[in-house]
Amino acid sequence: MNTTAQPSSTIQPPFNQFSGTRKTAIITGASSGIGLETAKELLARGYRVVANSRHISAAGMLNPREDLVLVDGDIADRVTAQRLIAAAIEMFGSIDLLVNNAGIFIAKPFTEYITEDFERIARTNLQGFFHVSQLAVTQMRQQKSGHVINITASLATQPIAGVPASLTNLTKGGLQSVIQALAIEFSGEGIRFNAISPGVVKTPMHPEESYEALKHLSPLKRLAEAAEIVAAILYLESASFINGEILHVDGGAHAGRW
Repeated sequence: MNTTAQPSSTIQPPFNQFSGTRKTAIITGASSGIGLETAKELLARGYRVVANSRHISAAGMLNPREDLVLVDGDIADRVTAQRLIAAAIEMFGSIDLLVNNAGIFIAKPFTEYITEDFERIARTNLQGFFHVSQLAVTQMRQQKSGHVINITASLATQPIAGVPASLTNLTKGGLQSVIQALAIEFSGEGIRFNAISPGVVKTPMHPEESYEALKHLSPLKRLAEAAEIVAAILYLESASFINGEILHVDGGAHAGRW
């Protein structure tokens, strides 16, 4: 795992305080980038993990082990979400953390988007959140505990001239809003909802030759490492009184002009 940014060592032990068992995490988009690094780090910290992407088994990035279940499938399909939830409950008995990481980014001028672009982004970014979150929260309500973290995008609240991505604003902005709404709706049931809003992250989504140009999209003039986003996930997991928060991990891009 990339060790450029070391996650905090103060995270609380990965145990469900109500059941006394090890925590179980579901991670979407877990075959590469942020999702893959999150799965590796949570496993290293004692979590049981159910990891998903369209072809995660064939990707070969996560080795089979007793505390890891791989579920192939498009997270936009409710049947995939049902299989994720069933795997977590049948294999590990609980769902304590859901990281909605799967997402699609298409940068185009607004008038150049086609219907297929809209449908593709909406399916993954919105339907992918809705189905698995609804089912996971149903289980969390029975447990009276749980935590949902959405991975959104700094562009959702801080558009940048020269980076037209209105469908990102439409979908990721909606994910940030719904996290705050759900934090209020379920505040009395022991379930927390938070979001992490990254800037450009050094993942396979971006070819290496684009790094020089992309680093100028942050005031710190560099890309984030996937490990830095994982550190933010671990922080939100450990900070049990943080709820409804949009945590920006973008080098200050959200703060204004630079």
